[in-house]
Amino acid sequence: MRPNWDLYFLKLAMLASERATCPRMHCGCVLVKDKNVIATGYNGSIPGDEHCEDVGCMVVDNHCIRTNHAEVNALMQAAKHGNSVDGATAYITNMSCTTCAKALIAAGIKRVVVFSEYHDTMAADFFGKAKVQVEKVPMPPTEINYQIELYSSAKK
Repeated sequence: MRPNWDLYFLKLAMLASERATCPRMHCGCVLVKDKNVIATGYNGSIPGDEHCEDVGCMVVDNHCIRTNHAEVNALMQAAKHGNSVDGATAYITNMSCTTCAKALIAAGIKRVVVFSEYHDTMAADFFGKAKVQVEKVPMPPTEINYQIELYSSAKK
């Protein structure tokens, strides 16, 4: 069955989360405007730094500070490549932390689609004040069913 756009982009966020390097939480974010992917991000160390999965997390106040969160990495990727995110939608595997919510709001994100809650955040309050539309949807299926034989040019 062909997924709708929200499901499609959430599955891309799930795929991005597989690149995460902090074992405490794998999170992915895909920024989309006019049904086009602008940028992707996942929880990971800054360029040149070691990864949590290799050397351990740097935990302060119960948060790992070694990594940038998926939302920040996606925003930075968009900025680095000169892509405006004003008016875009953020597809995120987990509800943003408070800091990431504020960054998304400041960057002009107008809609957030997420399927998982985050345990300690005021993101919903900030999104509400900024009139950012938040939609929590069921987790997309994690399996992809390929029918390779339909595309094979080899005759049987």
